[in-house]
Amino acid sequence: MTTANVLLKQYKHADLADIKQTLLDVHADAYEARAAEPFVQRFPWFVNHWGSKEGFSCVVVYDANEQAIGFTYGAPAEAGNEWWRECMDPPSETSTFSVSELMLRVASRGRGLGQQLHEALLGERDEALAQLTVDTKRPRLQALYESWGYKKVGVRQPFPDSPVYAVMVLDLKAGA
Repeated sequence: MTTANVLLKQYKHADLADIKQTLLDVHADAYEARAAEPFVQRFPWFVNHWGSKEGFSCVVVYDANEQAIGFTYGAPAEAGNEWWRECMDPPSETSTFSVSELMLRVASRGRGLGQQLHEALLGERDEALAQLTVDTKRPRLQALYESWGYKKVGVRQPFPDSPVYAVMVLDLKAGA
């Protein structure tokens, strides 16, 4: 998909070896100011963890010079282990896609690319719900996700050294 002088490319589990360094490079730029934090330094583990899932899906956005400037990825949640289960009662349809990461290089923010990436990642999903987490110290980012239709359902801290996250859920079948 091409839009506004950028190219969005979809990747799957089998493509991880080809795109892993791209994801690491974008992450290094996006988190340069926090690079010394141990949780931030574990990002390669998260790429391997999510990328190892058979249902892994990733969208990378490239600029006109074919440089990766952002990405988003995730995978279907394991039934019974959805993040929202800690925060709310199960809805009638519980199939869930976990949006694990969505990031852009610092210079590429504020152009609407995050929403384009998000829509490309979830556009053809069969799951009823999407879930993501956002650092509770980033209320503007939480408000952005709310403007995309997400609802905060609770908070969680999945690792002792991770931020406390707002757990957010989007009904993918609403309006369908």
